Amino acid sequence: MQRTNVYADADDLALIKEGAARLGVSEAEIIRRGIHLAALSVRTWDEPFFADDEITGLGGPVTHDDIRAARRQSTSRKAETSA
Repeated sequence: MQRTNVYADADDLALIKEGAARLGVSEAEIIRRGIHLAALSVRTWDEPFFADDEITGLGGPVTHDDIRAARRQSTSRKAETSA
């Protein structure tokens, strides 16, 4: 690891302090996690994850009705297994 200095908003630091105490980890650990997430959010790769011939369509956009139907199906399966 490498040491660095950053300026942070006092309100953010207070939230970090509270969260670290609640989770039982150091404030530095919370900040390291945040830096890691920030680094991943701007990362780019030299090659795509999938080649063009490996990509398959998802069948179009998912509608609200599709979501409702999937939830109904899931709920009915849960009811069957608990009965």
